[in-house]
Amino acid sequence: MLDVRKLRLLRELAHRGTIAAVAEALSYTPSAVSQQLSALEREAGTALLERTGRRVGLTAAGRALAARTETVLAALAEAEAELAAARTGLTGTLRIGAFPTAVRTVLSPALVALSSAHPGLELRVSELDPAVVPDALRADAIDVALVQEYDFTASPDDPALETEPLLEETIHLAALSAGPPRAHRDAPWIAATPGTLCHTMTVRACEAEGFTPRVRHHADDFGAVLALVAAGQGVALVPDLGLLDPPAGIVLTPLAARRRTRIAYRRGTAAHPLVAAARSALHSADGPGAFTL
Repeated sequence: MLDVRKLRLLRELAHRGTIAAVAEALSYTPSAVSQQLSALEREAGTALLERTGRRVGLTAAGRALAARTETVLAALAEAEAELAAARTGLTGTLRIGAFPTAVRTVLSPALVALSSAHPGLELRVSELDPAVVPDALRADAIDVALVQEYDFTASPDDPALETEPLLEETIHLAALSAGPPRAHRDAPWIAATPGTLCHTMTVRACEAEGFTPRVRHHADDFGAVLALVAAGQGVALVPDLGLLDPPAGIVLTPLAARRRTRIAYRRGTAAHPLVAAARSALHSADGPGAFTL
């Protein structure tokens, strides 16, 4: 019989591309990953890996088995969820990942509700950029997270994860004068750290207007971004949740672009009591009166 733990390593190799990346994500040594995958080949009775020098890829059989592993792991997660639901009381550790603006607005009231309803629950929050959330979920580093996508940065589907919509926001151009992005094409721009979704959104939104922004400053906290705008250091794109307390003098021009936040969790875990409680609390926090923009 095929070992589920080894199958998971094969799935992660198909996703991450290298044994070193799999080892780092799952806290193994590269040699241990290699040994386990070799053992899986022996169990399968067919070649699953293609080795070219130091590079390792998957054979057709390996790719097919990795794809089927998604269904196997999801079924096991659903079975674990059913067992957990049979227990009395909600206890244990719930690990939540969220981006900064969501921590201050949506997540904080959700945490209060969870602590009040389930005093035996231990809550752990990690501030994560949405770009790294999928891998954190796959690696079982967190249980549930908030991810986002912009009109210009649609996220690819990940077969290991499930998501559901939470909220949608308008994106605004923050400047010292009104006008769409193209009216500020020659101004210095303020954007998030390269590699983050917010940075990609800024660049692509400007490119859609026919120019490439001249980014002078990088800041990931929207409070810092707005302070730089108020100081005359440039213009920036900011979603609703980043505008809780804008400095005086800033002109906000709403754009047609939107940011959408979704709740994400591993496939098969939606009904797990911990994940279900988090989903319910997050949806309640997004309800009327939960926060004010």
